[in-house]
Amino acid sequence: MQDLIERLMAQGLTEEQAYKAIEVIKNFTKEKFPLFSGAIDKLFDKYGPKDEEDFIP
Repeated sequence: MQDLIERLMAQGLTEEQAYKAIEVIKNFTKEKFPLFSGAIDKLFDKYGPKDEEDFIP
C-alpha cells in the first residue's frame, strides 16, 4: 500500500489526499462488488495505515 501512496504523492497529492483517494476507491469497489466487501475491507485494512498502539509500561 505504501507504494501506491508514494505513487499518488509523486503525482502531486499530499499524503492525506492519497489516503483519502484510496478510501474513495475502497468504498467504490465495495459498492460495485458488495459480495466481496469483507475481502476488500481485509485487503485494505491489512495494507492501510497502522494506528499507533497505546503502550503504557
